[in-house]
Amino acid sequence: MDFRLAVLASGRGSNLQALLGAIETGQLPARIVGVFSDKPACGAIAIAREHGLHTVALKPRDYADRAAHDEALFSAVADVQPDLIVCAGYLRIISEKTVRRFEDRMINLHPSLLPRHPGLDTHARVLAAGDTEHGASVHAVIPALDAGPVLAQVRLDVGRDDTPDSLADRLSPREHALLVASTAAIAGGRARLAGGRWVFDGQSLERPLQLDADNQLRPEPAHA
Repeated sequence: MDFRLAVLASGRGSNLQALLGAIETGQLPARIVGVFSDKPACGAIAIAREHGLHTVALKPRDYADRAAHDEALFSAVADVQPDLIVCAGYLRIISEKTVRRFEDRMINLHPSLLPRHPGLDTHARVLAAGDTEHGASVHAVIPALDAGPVLAQVRLDVGRDDTPDSLADRLSPREHALLVASTAAIAGGRARLAGGRWVFDGQSLERPLQLDADNQLRPEPAHA
């Protein structure tokens, strides 16, 4: 397991837990070399410490501005020499300078079917828009918010009685599976960025891959 992951998180750590579980079962051929956060008391940092992982958590208010916080946190990320940075519930916008520093080596899990609903409050926005389908996307991080090339998505039907909370609860396990499958595809050499586009199994992706019921990534049919 020479493929090195750095994980960024701000919340309870459920995505981190999913990655750790997949590593333990051999589903994800990688190892986590550090967990980084803007919130020292968050669940993700607690989980990382329970697993004996290297952690760095720096409060933004301790720095003069966003650029100074990014410089400190991502210098710590660089120190662990990651092959891939996984933003797994990291809730801060990352500066353009920092994104450029790690270009083509950073992915993010976003709870919507991008390009629909970038940003926050996606579950409520899906309902407000009357969407019949919701989901999650794994995309490359670029300076524009939630606008990088999408590697893979998972889709979920929106029910007539759904609320933002029920959508979030139903989507959560599928998000975890999507993040694990996408990270495994990159770690295993099946997926890579080339010229601003994803290549999967040697073929340039015209559309995002789709996560099936067996948690496998499949190309979307050309007629879809």
